[in-house]
Amino acid sequence: MKLQLALDRLTKEECLQVLAHTHQMVDIIEIGTGIIKEYGMSLVRKIRDLYPHNILLIDMKTCDAGKHEAKQAFAAGADITTAMGFSSNQTIIDMLEVAKKENKQVLVDLLGINSDKRMNELQDLGVNLVGLHVGKDEQKETSFSTELFSLVKGLEFNVAVAGGINLTMVPEIKKYQPDIIIVGSAITKAENPDKTAKLFKSILQ
Repeated sequence: MKLQLALDRLTKEECLQVLAHTHQMVDIIEIGTGIIKEYGMSLVRKIRDLYPHNILLIDMKTCDAGKHEAKQAFAAGADITTAMGFSSNQTIIDMLEVAKKENKQVLVDLLGINSDKRMNELQDLGVNLVGLHVGKDEQKETSFSTELFSLVKGLEFNVAVAGGINLTMVPEIKKYQPDIIIVGSAITKAENPDKTAKLFKSILQ
């Protein structure tokens, strides 16, 4: 199981400070959508240069212009970019084609998806990495639930999970053997982000 650190709702300086203390404990560095909107690809390139040995995910949340945005993400140094599951099939197909040419990956975010029909369509399109996701606004009312794993039951996906995940939730989530656990503020807002990241990593091993 890989640990993905989600950087979002932080300043550029805070991102770099957190990474300085945690990059050795995390497998995947995620640059969140809000940070991309605030600072653009220049920060993505800087983080790529600083941490060449980490997998880098750029959370573009693409829902249109798939080919262009995939090329943009990979050119900036992303190993993985993201598309929304409700995007048109053509958007996802275009992104997967670009990723294949570049030997990169596309994670399809399942935020708002609750249809078995759509899940089967995504599998048929060739999607192999999906994210079970409780969004930030949803977290005001609920947190990540293992019931979400029912969406991918019996399907051939690699699975990432995200949505307000903290240390107490990880042992239960781990039972379902997701490929990636995504953690944001539980690490970035911790008093000692490095120690907290190390705790997460030790539970996942």
